[in-house]
Amino acid sequence: MTPEQGQQQDQPPGAQPPQRPRRDARYGIVIARPFGVPVYISPYWFLVAGLFVLFYADSFRVSPIHQEWVRYAVAATFVILLFASVLVHELSHCVVARAFGLPVRRILLYPLGGFSEIEQEPQTPAREFAVSVVGPLTSLALAGCGWGLDVALNPGGIPRVLIDQLILANLVLGVFNLLPGLPLDGGRILRAGVWKLTGRPGTATIAAAWAGRALAVALVAVPVLMLGGRLSLTNTYLLWLVVIAVFMWVSSGQAIRAAKVRDRLPGLQARRLARRAIAIPGNIPLAEAIRRADEAQARALVVVDHDATPIAIVNETAVMATPPQRRPWIDVGSLARALEPGIVLSADLSGMELIEAVQRSPATEYLLIEPSGQVFGVLATSDLDRAFAGV
Repeated sequence: MTPEQGQQQDQPPGAQPPQRPRRDARYGIVIARPFGVPVYISPYWFLVAGLFVLFYADSFRVSPIHQEWVRYAVAATFVILLFASVLVHELSHCVVARAFGLPVRRILLYPLGGFSEIEQEPQTPAREFAVSVVGPLTSLALAGCGWGLDVALNPGGIPRVLIDQLILANLVLGVFNLLPGLPLDGGRILRAGVWKLTGRPGTATIAAAWAGRALAVALVAVPVLMLGGRLSLTNTYLLWLVVIAVFMWVSSGQAIRAAKVRDRLPGLQARRLARRAIAIPGNIPLAEAIRRADEAQARALVVVDHDATPIAIVNETAVMATPPQRRPWIDVGSLARALEPGIVLSADLSGMELIEAVQRSPATEYLLIEPSGQVFGVLATSDLDRAFAGV
């Protein structure tokens, strides 16, 4: 399973590709860097890989392998080769994405498969289709290579067992990922088609995500309806189907929420969220500064120097925390934060550009300026948070 949905992130136009990612223990252990892309293995992978070894070793009892330790050795080898196949599948996504100029952050191998973290959405439906379809095609090609080895070499014993198992595994991986629903590759292929027809990537994502939810339900419902009482939760295959179905349902829900946020992000505009501000000297009492703001119907205070150049923004939280009886005796400048490059933003920022600018330099207030350099107003983080929550 190779869910990329939710891992691809939009960037504003003209954004620079991120620098080479550093190792991050949150994602597990880095085992390789093919083409410069770090490959992480989740700590849980080792636990599930051990369960796989036990499962496959038991399934080999009906094979020509009779010695118990050999069955476990063959099962361990198969599990390693299986995840190597998953890695090749993910690398194919990365190679095509990079060919389209899409930066790749990392590949993660986790108990249910793997996924590639691609920094940006493909620019067109055709590119979305190409990045998505190459993974299942690679898995099917690996299955074909295994079949070719069987035909050409006609191996016997352990090699034949391993090759046959890998043919089956890659065949299942390729076909399963072609199912039309997120977070599977087939879901992204469906998304590309809906995007092409509607011209709306957000609508396409939601459609593919709901298809993924329908698939999640079908994964459990179809076997139960077909086999009826012969299935129970103690059945290993049913347990795996339930785990995969839950994962798909949750991932699809995340995709739906992310699509709705992205569609409405343009509504986050610095100009619309800005508070009217007045300029004041830093040495006047806070009470007088508040009186002037009330008179001008302003909700923000900008401290200026003797040349009327903005030098600081008065912190609203500090003002509210100051008792009214003390406000005549406190200079407003003592409650202000000096302006730094990161808290001076263009009033034209909107959407992801605005969010990313705020994330780069966390603060409670930001000074918004016009392209001409004139002060437009003040953006309060609390106002942005409320607007974003409403998105």
